[in-house]
Amino acid sequence: MLSFDVKKPFGTSVRTWRSRLGISQEELAGRAGLHRTYVCDVERGARNVTLQSIEKLARALEVTVSTLLAYPREPLAGGTGAEEIVADKLADILYVEDNPTDVALATEGLRSITNRIHVVHDGLAALNFLFGMGEYSGRKGLPLPQLILLDLGLPKVDGLEVLRRVKADPRTCGIPVIVLTASMRDGDLESSKRFGAEACIIKPVDLKRLTEITPQLNLHWALLKRSDVRPGGAGAVRP
Repeated sequence: MLSFDVKKPFGTSVRTWRSRLGISQEELAGRAGLHRTYVCDVERGARNVTLQSIEKLARALEVTVSTLLAYPREPLAGGTGAEEIVADKLADILYVEDNPTDVALATEGLRSITNRIHVVHDGLAALNFLFGMGEYSGRKGLPLPQLILLDLGLPKVDGLEVLRRVKADPRTCGIPVIVLTASMRDGDLESSKRFGAEACIIKPVDLKRLTEITPQLNLHWALLKRSDVRPGGAGAVRP
């Protein structure tokens, strides 16, 4: 029987997600309430990690526990290794929704995908996240999300205005935006299309509804990053 040491690939997963956030081991330790030496040992694959520590690390890294545990594995005996999906190749998703019930339903509905999902609860926070302003000034210069799930009925700045600004700015106009709506009313569809949305789906978001839309965007079901779209420019969507 083949043996598989989970500590090293888990450490790789933690290091990969930490690098994507652009934070140090010390900052991760502070966010998670753990000692820096402990985090260092985890990343080296030299520490048996408790479930409580895994949950703390996932929260600090802004991912779900299942995402953090979906680390790259060694190819199965006789396999090609094609089953491996490296975290750094996965697309970040920005999910903009003010209704906590819809957020909870979407989180449950998308629990099987390993993409990191950033959740913000109003239109102003969405714009600040994308453009590195306000409470998200620390994100300035970091990679942009590769997909936006956008509710229309948002506080502070409504969803259509967020959509308009995203599509009007050369830094973000190439990001596909999927508008979330309670019903497929003609007004929502027409307005969203006029402002540049790629698609609309009925809430709550789940994997089935998302995978019905992503072929239109030429996105792989695993939502891999698009190699031809870089911050500051638009481009065709590729898997």
